[in-house]
Parts: sequence; structure tokens; C-alpha cells
Amino acid sequence: MSMGIFLGACSTTPRNDQSAGMDNTPAHSVTTDFAAAKKDHSTAPSTHTTWDAGQAEITDVWERIRLNLSINRHLDQPSTQSKLKFYAGKQEFLNRVADRATPYIYYIVEELEKRQMPLELALLPIVESAYQPFAHSRSRALGIWQFIPSTGKRYGLKQNWWYDGRRDIVSATDAALTYLQELHEQFNGDWLLALAAYNAGELNIARAMEKNHKSGKSSDFWSLKLKNETLGYVPSLLAVAEIVSDPAKYNITLKPIPNQQYFAVIDAGSQIDLATVAQLSGMDMNEIYTLNPGINKWATDPDGPHHLLIPLDREETFRQKLALLPDEERTKWRTHVVKKGDTLGHIAGLYHTDITILKQINHLNSNRLQTGNTLLIPAAAQPLHQYTLSQDARNVGSLKRSGDGQRLTYTIKEGDTLWDISTSYSVSVEQLCDWNGIDPDSTLRPGQNLIVWSQAGMLPVVAQVATAAHQEHISYTVKEGDSLWQIARRYGVSVKQLRQWNGLTSASLKPGQTLDIYTGTPPADV
Repeated sequence: MSMGIFLGACSTTPRNDQSAGMDNTPAHSVTTDFAAAKKDHSTAPSTHTTWDAGQAEITDVWERIRLNLSINRHLDQPSTQSKLKFYAGKQEFLNRVADRATPYIYYIVEELEKRQMPLELALLPIVESAYQPFAHSRSRALGIWQFIPSTGKRYGLKQNWWYDGRRDIVSATDAALTYLQELHEQFNGDWLLALAAYNAGELNIARAMEKNHKSGKSSDFWSLKLKNETLGYVPSLLAVAEIVSDPAKYNITLKPIPNQQYFAVIDAGSQIDLATVAQLSGMDMNEIYTLNPGINKWATDPDGPHHLLIPLDREETFRQKLALLPDEERTKWRTHVVKKGDTLGHIAGLYHTDITILKQINHLNSNRLQTGNTLLIPAAAQPLHQYTLSQDARNVGSLKRSGDGQRLTYTIKEGDTLWDISTSYSVSVEQLCDWNGIDPDSTLRPGQNLIVWSQAGMLPVVAQVATAAHQEHISYTVKEGDSLWQIARRYGVSVKQLRQWNGLTSASLKPGQTLDIYTGTPPADV
């Protein structure tokens, strides 16, 4: 995507999203100041009621959000009703969302109130990522807010070998709220258009509005001709907000989330190994990565940021021990004496690091090495497998021969390459080779079958995607000339299934009608 056409945090096309490892988990300070935050937003003018000291009896974040909902939920719209029905049947999914949201949602609500933004936006990560911090999509969108690389860079989210700010809870939340505020202003205070633009890109929404304007049609969200994903995205958020407004009405129980600060944000000052963080704080590695999912490797980025999210009950212990930590114990380094025949690629592979990192640390301007020179190598304090949710660990986890998802058989066609096949299924060439016991240079024969695992993933939840049971939910808008047989064949399901999923008693379809389609195994997660 060129920077001239800004796309939102989400992909503009339906995506088969994946999460690498989330389901396997359950100094100078910049600590979030709870008291100051309450003072700031309780005295500021607002278009809706805000939570303040006078409402201190509120102990559940869901209740705090419920009391401050302000966006019209458009329950008269069929697509909103469809999504409402969809989510109302997903008690187990909402239980998992509550568990995953617990460390983050209070912070997000606080930030929204400081900016006087609707608290419905704290529900947007449910639609985007099901609050999975390691969620990633086929379009390379990452984190609970699902930023694609270009939009992340546009909003100052650093992305490199060590760190990806799109997953950083604090940085990505700040970027997402800034982006949403800008979209809200750009679309003249219309939150539905702003949300649609977050999903599809502001230029795409502006073009659709202009087209309607030229045709003498209304340019509100419900009148625009947009892609199915976006047409389902906004109603999904409205449906979730409606359930939060009155869960009992929909036979849903929202697991309580304490309405209190969960973490402190502490500046570690310089690079620090996460094994050292674990030792100082008493946290286990899963918890460290879950609170700090922006850290890709075993340590913070040498060039920062160095902020760490630490549970509030461990903050003081961590601060005290960090202040006493000698500089030489923050990280480990190795040296490598260059031998004849060594290459940067070989050395990087030997030490599980990256060529760019080696060049940067050792101030190398080219890949040429001189025999006898000594290179400085970044090294983890513990064996890499102990960094349980690092990017490397999550990648290894996805290489299991029997994947966590749906087992597919692909029949090779003339001209196919492993690269083409891996790209089609959003997996890597290495995964395909591992699953099928072949080498990357293997000759592919037309008619040969390959095993492909559709990985367990996050739900591209425009409420429309795969679950831990690994099916995919699609909202399909019927077009002129469509038949149940054609739609069933297109998506690899049966006419009987289409009838059951949509309560159809006849084969008659109307253009504009929305159908729910579940490809793969029956829905179980979303």
C-alpha cells in the first residue's frame, strides 16, 4: 500500500487470521497515576457521563462501560441484528475474551476517558482481535488493535527485530486512539464512518461517500457500498456494545473484570534481559510476554523503548531490585572470533540472531568479514526455549507436525511452488516442509498431495472468523443471480448447511440479503 492511500488498522480484505501462541498461555518511572487520571477526566467537560470518585462503588469494568455507552447502536438494522444474534450465542468466547482483556481493558478505559472518547471503543479489540495480544492476520496486522505495518509507522510504532510497537499495549493504544480521534474529526463527528475507516481506510470510505453524493444518495454508513468485511465490522461493534448494555437480556453473563489499575509502566532505563526481569519481579515468562507482547526477543530493544508493564502488586519489589542491579547483569554478550569461511549469515544462524543486528552492534558497513576480527554477539541469559512467548518460541510452536488447526490436503497443480502454496495458506515454506517431510528445494509433481495445517488463530472478528475450533465465519451479501447451490459450491459447504445456519425454509434469495457461512469445522469459539 502506498502511503498516499491510507489504510486503517485492519486489512481491507477478509482475512484468515492467526495467533502465534496466545492460546498456549493462558530507574525512572512512568507509572500510570490512578489518582491523577481520575482527577483529570472527572473534572473535564464531556458529552457523556464519566466515571469518577462519586461512582467509586463501581467494581466491574463492564459496568463502568455500560454506564457510559453513547453511540447509537442502530438495532433497527438487519446487519446489527445478525451480529447480535451471532455474539449472543457465544458465551464461551466472551468468557475467553474477558480473561484476555483483564490486564488491559481498565487502562484503555482510562485513556478513553482522558480523551473524552466513547467507551464503546474499549470493545473494539474484541472485534479486531478478541483481545489476543499476539494476534496477527494475513494482511500482517498485529496486536489487539490490529495495525498493519504502514499505519503503525505512520503513528510512530517502531517495528524491528527486537520490538514491534503494534503489539505494545501502551504504545498501540495511544496510536489507535489518536487515529480514531483523527478519523472522527475527518468524518465530521460520525463515529460509524470513523470506525468503517479504521477498518477499510479513510480514502476508501471517502470515495464511497463521494460516489453516493454524486448519485444523489445518502452518504451515511448504512447507505455506502463497501466490502463485506467493513459492512460486518461496524455492526459487530454495535452488537457487542448492545450485549454489554444488557447482558441478561441476551442470556449472557460477562465475567467480572476488576475496575482497578492492573499494571504499572516502569522505564527500565536501558536494555534488560527478560529472564532478569522474571528474577527481579517474581513473574513467570508467560506473564511477562503477555503484558509486554511488543518485545519480540529475549530482551528489550537496545535502542528502546525500555518501558515494561509490571503487575501493580509486584511494582515495588521490581523497582527496588532494579535500582540495585549492576549494569553488567542486565544483559549477556558473547564474542565470536571470525574464522576463514565465516559469513554473517552463518554467524547469525549460529547464535540465533539477525545479520542486521550484527552489523549494527559491530558498526559494519558491509557483509564482508576479516579473519581474526572479534564480533560482539547479543546472547540470552537463559536457553531460548525458556522465553516461552518470544517471537521465536511462537514460531517454533506453529511448526508442530500436527498443527493446532484444521488438517487440509492440497493437490499440487502445474507450475505450483512451495512459496505460492505457503502464501496462499498464510504459512511458511518451512512449515510446509516440516509437515510433509520434504526439503525446500524438493521438486513438486502435479497431482502430489501436501498436508497443510490451518493454524489456530485469532478471529478476524468483524465477528467473522475462525475460532479455536478453526472454522471460519463469513458474512456474505447476496448478489443478483446468486443461488444457494452456487454460494454453497463457492465456499465448500452444503445447501443444507446454508439453510440451517440462516433459518431458510426455501431456496429463494433476495439481493442484499446477508447469509452467515461457516467454512471448516462447526463454530465453537466465536
